[in-house]
Amino acid sequence: MSSQAAPRSPGSVLYRERDSRPVLPVCDHYCGSPALLAKSLALQGRLGPVLDITADCEDGAPAGDELGHALRMAQAIDSPGNRFNRVGARTHPVFHACFKAELDTLMTHAGHRLAYLTLPKVRSVAEICTASTLCQQHEAHLGLTTPIPFQVLIESPAALAEVHAMAAHPRVQALCFGLMDYVSSFEGAIGADALHGARQFEHPLLARALTDISLAAHAHGKVAVHSVTLAIGDGTAAGEDALRAARDFGYQRKWSIHPRQVEPIIAAFQPPAQDVRRAGEILLAAQAADWGPIRHVDELHDRASYRYWWHVLQQAWRTGVPLPPDVQAAFFGDA
Repeated sequence: MSSQAAPRSPGSVLYRERDSRPVLPVCDHYCGSPALLAKSLALQGRLGPVLDITADCEDGAPAGDELGHALRMAQAIDSPGNRFNRVGARTHPVFHACFKAELDTLMTHAGHRLAYLTLPKVRSVAEICTASTLCQQHEAHLGLTTPIPFQVLIESPAALAEVHAMAAHPRVQALCFGLMDYVSSFEGAIGADALHGARQFEHPLLARALTDISLAAHAHGKVAVHSVTLAIGDGTAAGEDALRAARDFGYQRKWSIHPRQVEPIIAAFQPPAQDVRRAGEILLAAQAADWGPIRHVDELHDRASYRYWWHVLQQAWRTGVPLPPDVQAAFFGDA
């Protein structure tokens, strides 16, 4: 008695250089106060885990009350409103006087629920190692078996010079471009027009930084994260920036600083509907051929192109694009 083997999934047969690349929501929404964090958790609850939320303990903290602010943010992270455990926190820089105490506060009160820690103004790999050592001590105390990942902000030419070494650190999962501080670090040599619109992508020094960060992220299996859109309530501008960063520079995620920016950013990272349909057709045919070469609309496809189209389908799934029922059932199970 014989039985037909079940179709093999793409993940089981399509070779990738590395299997450890983080799978993150495409939008990282920043909140500077516990009240805004509560509202953002409600938004995340409505949209689902298609966005992360970052509790900002750096720029959001009142001067002189950094630790009180960190405590309030940690309590919000550990609240029932955090339904998906997709909330991280941005600390002060590692070299800041309050960093260690702030990290102690966050880890003590919310370490078991932190999705990641964002380290700003990182200047060297040594600072990442310092933060990692401090985190290890808390993780051991909490009994955490998986290290809390770091998202590292590249905000100066000095940091850019070490970007590949930073990307290679095992705790780093994402490299973020800090546009405002990067421009500020040039002390007026880059004009304010480079903080907005097309100029932020076309100024040679900024295009170089965007490219180098993205290349380092992709080379080391990490996620490239685009910076803020300063027009706070302008969702259209945020979506346009996200699309440009993704299309021209290979970025996979973008910051949001206002709820109006969230959905346009997510939409910008969604694959076009025709690409999703094409990906589904190609991969269903490939699965039927047990992942051997096929002919589809007079084009040859094999595992090299299957990997590309599998990434398209995965991106569609992560960003909430509806999939044809047969495609969803074949590759993602029931809704």
